Amino acid sequence: MDPVPSTPCAFSRIALVLQGGGALGSYQAGVYQALHEAGLEPDFLAGVSIGAVNAAIIAGNPPERRLERLRAFWEKVTTRPVWPVTPDGDEFRKARNLQSAWATLALGQPGLFRPHPVNPWLAPRGSESATSFYDSGPLRETLEELVDWTLLAQPEGRPQLAVGAVNVMTGNFRYFDTVERRIGPEHVMASGALPPGLPMVRIEGEYFWDGGLVSNTPLQYLLEDETNGHDTVVFQVDLFPARGPLPRDMEEVLGREKDIRYSSRTRMNTDAFTRRRRWELSLKQALSKLPEEALTAEERTMRERLARLPRIAILHLIYQQKAYEGQAKDYEFGPETMREHWQGGYEDTRRTLAQRDWLELPPEDPGIVTHDVHREAE
Repeated sequence: MDPVPSTPCAFSRIALVLQGGGALGSYQAGVYQALHEAGLEPDFLAGVSIGAVNAAIIAGNPPERRLERLRAFWEKVTTRPVWPVTPDGDEFRKARNLQSAWATLALGQPGLFRPHPVNPWLAPRGSESATSFYDSGPLRETLEELVDWTLLAQPEGRPQLAVGAVNVMTGNFRYFDTVERRIGPEHVMASGALPPGLPMVRIEGEYFWDGGLVSNTPLQYLLEDETNGHDTVVFQVDLFPARGPLPRDMEEVLGREKDIRYSSRTRMNTDAFTRRRRWELSLKQALSKLPEEALTAEERTMRERLARLPRIAILHLIYQQKAYEGQAKDYEFGPETMREHWQGGYEDTRRTLAQRDWLELPPEDPGIVTHDVHREAE
């Protein structure tokens, strides 16, 4: 494979956008490994749920330690052995994965969460264990160990990090962004607090749940940022495909429903961006026809902003489910499965980077382009 330039030609910013998906998140770690080896370190990271965890580990470490810390996280949370040997064949792998998923439900997962001593159905109303099945304290300990929060708080020399969560009482989606505030483990935990399994997280007197309840992919947050002005190449890593085969049994119904519920709305977001871009171009043309003395200060500022509109290229990587994976794929944390997911993300990204069309800026109209290189190559 030809080497990839250390900085994408024509782009001034690299963004990594990570969807939620629990155990499938090791696919995102494989994507990052391929980017890291190609010298493509992100300047902007946005994540939801497990995507927020991966993003925080990457952003919260110097480049030379990021891959090591990601590996430490995924090895820690998949330490429980399933079978010493798995015979070849889809049925055996399916049985192994099912046993691993049931172990997660019954025992929790090392470094992530553990069952409450009292089942929430039996706990007193209003008690700490009455609103979730698991305690997420182990995740806090893991994040404190693997993320340098002081580094994240530095004003210069670190990538921007944004993690999404939803306010339990208002239902409003919110991003916690290092540009606006200091980020700590509680913000990442809130982004991954999926009910009823995990408890809501209190931040400044308000309570938050997993951002995937409202929007599982933070692409929209990046596209709506009009202040940066950067030409950006976006590596969007999704763990649930929007497209899939017609279900043939209840297991497939449950899996397909989950895929649709948590899949990204990439086309909807890019269409909204295109509509806004064409409105901006029309306004730009109208302002250019007015004499200087007829413009207000606000209109002059707008004209300056519209003089050079940023372009965006999205490299869309979507995890493709294996034949032996069922609807429990997002909470099946077996070590063998983790390695399979990681390797899949790594290979898909290397195949994507081998292409060259993504290195070119899209035209000002529509200003955005999406590449699905690794799927097109299949």
